[in-house]
Amino acid sequence: MDRPNVLFISVDQMRGDCLGILGHPVVETPHLDTMAHKGVMFTNAYSAVPTCIASRAAIMTGLAQKNHGRVGYEDRVGWNYDHYMAGEFAKEGYHTQAVGKMHVHPQRFLCGFHNVLLHDGYLHAYRNKDAKASENWFNTDDYLPWLREKLGHDVADIIDSGLDCNSWVARPWVYPEHLHPTNWVVSESIDFLRRRDPTKPFFLMMSFVRPHSPLDPPQYYYDMYIDADMPDPPIGDWEVQDNDQQDPLVYNGFGGRLSQKALRRARAGYYGSITHIDHQIGRFLQALHDENVLNNTVILFTSDHGDMMGDHDWFRKSLPYEGSASIPFIIYDPGNNLPGLKTGTTVNSIVELRDIMPTLLDAAGIEIPDTIDGKSVLPLATGQEAEWREYLHGEHTFDTASNHYIVTERDKYVWYSQTGQEQYFDLEKDPQELHDAIEDDEYKDRVEYLRRILVMELKDREEGFSDGTRLIAGRPFRSSLSHIKD
Repeated sequence: MDRPNVLFISVDQMRGDCLGILGHPVVETPHLDTMAHKGVMFTNAYSAVPTCIASRAAIMTGLAQKNHGRVGYEDRVGWNYDHYMAGEFAKEGYHTQAVGKMHVHPQRFLCGFHNVLLHDGYLHAYRNKDAKASENWFNTDDYLPWLREKLGHDVADIIDSGLDCNSWVARPWVYPEHLHPTNWVVSESIDFLRRRDPTKPFFLMMSFVRPHSPLDPPQYYYDMYIDADMPDPPIGDWEVQDNDQQDPLVYNGFGGRLSQKALRRARAGYYGSITHIDHQIGRFLQALHDENVLNNTVILFTSDHGDMMGDHDWFRKSLPYEGSASIPFIIYDPGNNLPGLKTGTTVNSIVELRDIMPTLLDAAGIEIPDTIDGKSVLPLATGQEAEWREYLHGEHTFDTASNHYIVTERDKYVWYSQTGQEQYFDLEKDPQELHDAIEDDEYKDRVEYLRRILVMELKDREEGFSDGTRLIAGRPFRSSLSHIKD
């Protein structure tokens, strides 16, 4: 049997609950809902290190964070791994292409792709005047020259709206809708379908910068939500972590209690960006149909991490809570290329971004390197008996809010490594993490069990957060482990 084409769709900073099919009270995602309804949806998918670079390392390499070495956010750390997802496809005769965000170093590093059309969005490290010419954003990005050509002048830029790349400030896109970066990713991906080698199957990664800030959907999508009836974000009964990141007056701050007007605009921009992406995915699915390749293409959709979007007075990511760490994860196989796929079902097992590489290689019948940590989720999606992980260890360096978490299908334990603060949430009873049950007697044994798991996960780590018997708070943290810097 011929190998199927493989389409991997990645978005940036989309929460796991922002799907209409999951009953979200506001956001509309008709095409993603269709993919989930006719495919398999994983309802306990997480990002182990919920920011951009570390998440992409897990996606591209199939490694857990202790092995890919990125446990926080740090730019300009080189990529040097034995196996990359796209490289494994290329070695087996696939025509490989990436369009959109990579967020690797150096920026034009191919990660095994034959070609990359790059748009990482605004990255401070590479926009800086002092960045060397070979790394400077103006010399590496592919979207900006295209935008300037279409507009007919050379002063256009992605900062023309006045919005910051990490801000909760929102407004509609300032240029015609078809020039938006979301549309560009799909337009260039459609062009790849036209130019691909017709004698080979293809592996295409469509990687969107949105709904990550700037929160600037086209006017139509902003207007969909600005007057919508939005429930208040959940605010837990637990005290917000005391640190200098919490300031609602900082336009790109990590948190604080925004005014109702500002929060409404932020959520309208965020939800509008998601629906905009959804409609553009629909556009690409139609293009696949027109090219007569939809029915021999396997599709996986996910996000690199979520966004707190006001939950518990936090914004952005890097945190262990559901808004930040939980992600959508959908497998869609419209042509039944994967025998036994239980379409129209959900899977509750804990899956993570490291599982994407082995899953897609498995779907293509390509041998999975034995050095990677992730596992193919296809046995779960086909209802086969399979040993699976009981829990996931997640983490992120974040100054005084640096954190680790252990999450299972039923609950979550959180440890702040600098302060020693602990939290426990019964996710079955309390999916919005409204009550910190760390002091509740009924969970005492369970908390101790999950704490022991974290002690063992950290016992051989260089930071010294565990001696094998207990957790040790206050040790110096680092965003990149030494083995990827040496």
